[in-house]
Amino acid sequence: MKNGTLYLLPNTLGIAHPSQPLFDVIPVEVQKITANLAYFVAENAKTTRAFLKLVNSNFPLAKPLQEIQISELNVNTKESALPDLLSPLLQGHDVGLISEAGVPAVADPGANLVKLAHQCGIKVRPMVGPSSLLLAVMASGLNGQSFAFNGYLPTDAALRSKRLQELELRSRKDKQTQLFIETPYRNAALLEAFCQSCNPATELCVATDLSLETEQIQTLPVSQWKALLAKGKMPDFNKKPTVFLFLA
Repeated sequence: MKNGTLYLLPNTLGIAHPSQPLFDVIPVEVQKITANLAYFVAENAKTTRAFLKLVNSNFPLAKPLQEIQISELNVNTKESALPDLLSPLLQGHDVGLISEAGVPAVADPGANLVKLAHQCGIKVRPMVGPSSLLLAVMASGLNGQSFAFNGYLPTDAALRSKRLQELELRSRKDKQTQLFIETPYRNAALLEAFCQSCNPATELCVATDLSLETEQIQTLPVSQWKALLAKGKMPDFNKKPTVFLFLA
């Protein structure tokens, strides 16, 4: 029996305004493929059902939503559970791997499943869609030839400051843009940490709600960010997905 194909399906980067069509962020071909699938591996089943409802408004789903199989793969999933997630593929069914937001397998727990799919000889097809990291690099004005994603910084203030200083040295030495994300309710604390730990001349970009109507992107030297914070002018990013980038 021929194996199915594992499709890496992009999701939206947030709940779009009703006036913003899904076509603005998810290509037609991706929506068509998504609508034809009956099996999904998702970071969050609830979020995936909401996304499938949006797709269904443009392209009818091949099966009723309640008959579509959605298996969860998140930070709590044990590696020993991964082979079972590939079972439909080994039985000849196509499967969609979908993140809670953006593209799967990038800053996302799906990477291990993709690796196992390759080991099992399963065809993997990445589909085009929004990636907050690449959109942020594109819009930052910082170095797009060399950049590194560092994920989350330590929550301990001393460890976080030490890590920022290490990465700032790397950025200066290699002329490399450094990218970070944070739990949205901690965005203000992270911006303050950049202002306290980084050189005043380091360029810092704050990119919020990328691809949404509420999108905000601003790149300024750390010295100017410090001046804005001193005046109480915090960006409107509380509880909103945000990417932080700097170049020393």
